[in-house]
Amino acid sequence: MDCWDQHDKGDVMVTPPPLKNDCFALPPGVDWTPVDDALAQLKSALRCVVSTETVDISEARDLFVAQDVIAPRASPPKANSAVDGYGFAGSLANEEEVIRLALHPERAAAGVPMQSAVAEGQAVRILTGAQLPEGVDTVVLQEDVATDGQEVVFHGPLKLGANTRKAGEDVQPANVMLTTGQRLRATDLSLAASVGISQIECFRRLRIGVLSTGDEVCDVTQSAAPHQIYDANRPMLLSLIAAWGFVAVDLGHVNDDRDQLRERLDHAQENVDVLLTSGGASAGDEDHLSALLSETGSIEFWRIAVKPGRPLAMGMWGAMPIFGLPGNPVAAATCAMIFARPSFNVLAGGHWMMPQSYWVKASFEKRKKPGRREYLRARLIGDQVEVFKSEGSGRISGLSWANGFVELPDHAVTIRHGDLVKFIPFDSFN
Repeated sequence: MDCWDQHDKGDVMVTPPPLKNDCFALPPGVDWTPVDDALAQLKSALRCVVSTETVDISEARDLFVAQDVIAPRASPPKANSAVDGYGFAGSLANEEEVIRLALHPERAAAGVPMQSAVAEGQAVRILTGAQLPEGVDTVVLQEDVATDGQEVVFHGPLKLGANTRKAGEDVQPANVMLTTGQRLRATDLSLAASVGISQIECFRRLRIGVLSTGDEVCDVTQSAAPHQIYDANRPMLLSLIAAWGFVAVDLGHVNDDRDQLRERLDHAQENVDVLLTSGGASAGDEDHLSALLSETGSIEFWRIAVKPGRPLAMGMWGAMPIFGLPGNPVAAATCAMIFARPSFNVLAGGHWMMPQSYWVKASFEKRKKPGRREYLRARLIGDQVEVFKSEGSGRISGLSWANGFVELPDHAVTIRHGDLVKFIPFDSFN
């Protein structure tokens, strides 16, 4: 059963079953994996890992709906006027060129329903949002009416039902307004509130831990030795996760010490739903994350045909999925956006997502060999896109300079000035 088929029943908190240890396993014999195949494998293998909770709509933005939201009433609940004007029986204005109607002594205003009916041959002053009184089904704009306080005069013909809103024309009772797996936006919360829904059953917000590894890495709050580099990945990944609407949990940095790393993983399992690491996920002597996951038999090295990027490490520590990113910042950012980002949606109870992309004119030239999909740091300026001067995966300045990727296909391609290329804005991952 998919996780979004489950929800709270009464006071019982329903928790989805843990992922299988082999959820990241690629088919036998797979060597270099095309990007599309890797994404398809993640999409089919991953399931939700968080429980459900009832959330006030004021706190529900960016959460995923855990069960369909059904409208308890119509919106609008009654037929009403869409404008300030004069209401009357529309059959009187079907043919006549000039319509004269006696003015009803009362007025219809929003939230103050009239108690008396409007007789045939009468018109009533009515304001925007006011419920249509009995005998009224059409409204004429006040700008189109002349009145002396005793009668109103205007030109016809006027379409029956003009300038009115029908009861339930937006939402009918028992309609499915919000669907399971849908991510809640501010506009969705407005829709829920419009029919009196104050709480929504949602999946709990996914908690994603970020851990950096390696003796060569130094926290930015400390003084780096000449042989060390500052940790540029952790601040970036934490900020990305927050921008994506999840809870980012800073798990700090751990040196190349297997026992310390084991303790940190045990701690993470108690505090987060999924772990994102950078560095230590290859197969070298000091890649202790890989070694620890190998001991549990739950690691897969994905040799994805992508540039920038080295093999991704996918594994499980108990019930906690782990995405092991490359240590180079550009490769870490690229793999986080392309592979981890859509996976997090599914783990959080939502649907698989793909970023929006656009075809724009290239203001650069490039010849690409076949074999790997490439993601070039790019900047969209007007209707053209340029790429960063260097493709080195250690050039963090290129990430700061760029506002998206140019995605080049797996096959060989030659790009010339003015050719259309696929541009993926960074913001489309949010």
